[in-house]
Amino acid sequence: MQIRKYFLLMILCAAAFSTSAQTTAIPLWVKKVGARSFPSAKTVYYVNSYGAVSDTVTVNTKAIQKAIDECAAKGGGIVAFKPGTYVTGAIFLKTNVHLKIDKGVLILGSQNFDDYPDMDSRIAGIEMKWPAALINILNVKNAAVTGEGIVNARGKFCWDKYWAMRKEYDAKGLRWIVDYDSKRVRTLLVQNASDVTVKGITFKNAGFWTVQLLYSSNVTVDGVVIRNNEDGSGPSTDGIDVDSSSWVLIENCDIDCNDDNFCLKAGRDWDGLRVNKPTEYVVIRKSIARRGAGLVTLGSETSGGIRHIYCTDLFAKHTDNGLRIKSAVTRGGTVEDVYFVNSVLDSVRNAYQFNLNWYPAYSYSELPKGYTYETIPPHWKAMLQKVTPAEKGIPYAKNFVIQNVKITNAQKAFEINGLPKSILENFQFINSIITANTLGTMEFTKGWKFTNTVIDVSTKPEEKKKTATGIEEQERLKG
Repeated sequence: MQIRKYFLLMILCAAAFSTSAQTTAIPLWVKKVGARSFPSAKTVYYVNSYGAVSDTVTVNTKAIQKAIDECAAKGGGIVAFKPGTYVTGAIFLKTNVHLKIDKGVLILGSQNFDDYPDMDSRIAGIEMKWPAALINILNVKNAAVTGEGIVNARGKFCWDKYWAMRKEYDAKGLRWIVDYDSKRVRTLLVQNASDVTVKGITFKNAGFWTVQLLYSSNVTVDGVVIRNNEDGSGPSTDGIDVDSSSWVLIENCDIDCNDDNFCLKAGRDWDGLRVNKPTEYVVIRKSIARRGAGLVTLGSETSGGIRHIYCTDLFAKHTDNGLRIKSAVTRGGTVEDVYFVNSVLDSVRNAYQFNLNWYPAYSYSELPKGYTYETIPPHWKAMLQKVTPAEKGIPYAKNFVIQNVKITNAQKAFEINGLPKSILENFQFINSIITANTLGTMEFTKGWKFTNTVIDVSTKPEEKKKTATGIEEQERLKG
């Protein structure tokens, strides 16, 4: 398999690292992540017996849901499909149900928004009404979605809606709210659930985020393949988003998308600070990022805090950013105790991009003239609610270990932007290599240590002079 080829490459590259350098112990909590149970009942409930038809036209939502409901009512088991192609809208798993999508089965998402009823959820850090996902695992324990089949969400109908609205909203000064108003369909949602396994499925062409783990614990995502660029370039088609969830294991995954590949989130601004739920105790390992905005991205929703993260044995190729932190001065929260180790990145744009004042046009909300506060939707009001005192909105990032990481052919080594009130503090680079066209910049950093680390930058003389400013600033702030 191709994924094995990449891991073999990683092993060969890792062998080139010096073994005499300082090493860091693996945190003890790493062994405790992931689902603790799996549905054990073996009775199979074929959706075909409940009226599902493989004809690429019939919307089979009711038939599939009926099979799930009966399976759950009888204590659990396996809900499966005969080989074929099935169209469906939103379906909802239940406790002790194992949805099995075997090889030879293709699930096509309905392209009718009416087939995805609104529900209470959280999107990009704000709690609001939002369309149900294609596959929903809500308020359950001990559930699974597995198999070697394909789920094609056919999300272009969502992309087209977004770009049409984006053009209109940009002209009105509403860039900050268009992502929330253009309600798009996620592919798989795990919300308020525990002991859930998602394994082996290939997901294609998400309308919005592909896999979101929200307010959940003890979840395993294993061997998932995501291909979101086949039918065009879909906006906001994140790979896997871990959102205010804990004790999560992600492994053996392969993601090609149009936004962040593996992303950790914890709420946005006033609403995220109100909820105040962290993302913590997350392991991401033995996985690949291809196209996408970030191999591992922390934020931009940081309000509840992101901590105790262990990322190892990862490979990135042509991904925009390697390790990425993004937040804003209204977010708040602390990103800390993060390990990024034993990984290989090739041909990324930025090896390390940390920005605590990311994308102001999106990050900061202001109601344009002509709108009345009393008549706007509740989620607009949540976005406009000021964080008080303002200092509560300052985000922080500290205590990172970056070890045994080899990065080649990067365009830029560092794009580092802390804040005068929030210094990026205590980042350790150990036994690592970066080769890049330019060094980049470092602003407002403190306590950065480079041990047995080589940074090979091939820049023109004038570029060297320009990038030196950031390093001088770093040294000055170290004081």
